[in-house]
Amino acid sequence: MPQEKYILVVDDEPGIRNFIRRNLELRAFKVLLASDGLEALAHFDQANVALVILDIMLPNMDGLEVCRRIRQKSTVPIIMLTALGEDADKIAALDQGADDYLTKPFSVGELMARVKAVLRRSHWAFDEVPVSAGVKRFGGLEIDFEQKQVWRDGDPVKLSPTEFHLLQELALHPGKIFTHEALLRRVWGVEYRSESEYLRVYIGRLRRKLEANPSRPTHIMTEPGIGYYMTS
Repeated sequence: MPQEKYILVVDDEPGIRNFIRRNLELRAFKVLLASDGLEALAHFDQANVALVILDIMLPNMDGLEVCRRIRQKSTVPIIMLTALGEDADKIAALDQGADDYLTKPFSVGELMARVKAVLRRSHWAFDEVPVSAGVKRFGGLEIDFEQKQVWRDGDPVKLSPTEFHLLQELALHPGKIFTHEALLRRVWGVEYRSESEYLRVYIGRLRRKLEANPSRPTHIMTEPGIGYYMTS
């Protein structure tokens, strides 16, 4: 029998924990609760967690460190909870590997839209790609679209589902310039239109993993003021 999957909700404020739990359970999700970072990691190691909703400000171990430790062993989707107006926290969360963030206070509609979006993207890894895609090579970079695998100079590169999806959109259309809005819509979903910080962070992560010199990329290029493209 398949192991039951849970959404792990981590926040030191009981009111927020229970608000999220109640609304998830109303929609038939199974929920685990944690009030600090250490408890969150213990739950994560013991249960089959399909999604983590994680506050940045936590006792014992902050959410950024929890996110970093989870990312060392898993690509499970993570939504970070950040304070209103703290843009630096949002960028830091994405840099540590978070898939998305919610700014407090948030509505039930905002919560469920983000939950559905990140779960949809995590399942994207099982979607089919055109049979003709096969394997493409860009210099020392090799991409197997069917197996969702990447090699750089013969060494395997570990990408999250969202990172691979972004790379695939660019690599399947080399030379085509994608606008910020188009990439957000195609990779993150129709709910995302102006969150350009997602692209800046994820493009930076791809360059660090795939480029010999991330500051002078030769594969993933920027068209200033417009968007990004992959060199053929």
